[in-house]
Amino acid sequence: MRPRRSSGVVVRPLNFTVRRFLETSSLLWGLLFGSIGLGFFVYGRRQKRVVPLACGVALMIFPYFVSNTILLVILGLALIAIPYFVRM
Repeated sequence: MRPRRSSGVVVRPLNFTVRRFLETSSLLWGLLFGSIGLGFFVYGRRQKRVVPLACGVALMIFPYFVSNTILLVILGLALIAIPYFVRM
């Protein structure tokens, strides 16, 4: 698709802005971290433990806000490791 010109301003088509959310790697990593987050959430709720519960919620939510795949993986691995090092 070619960008349209409107009074000297280049207007990009909607596909260009939405494309970064539809990358295969981001979707798969988000699915993986969301699934692990659901497991942490269920475990934390049943055991009444705050750290796995909070990390589970964070793992399910953060892929929506991070668009860089490398940063997504680093943050996801850090959130997975937190319950193993922080015991409350």
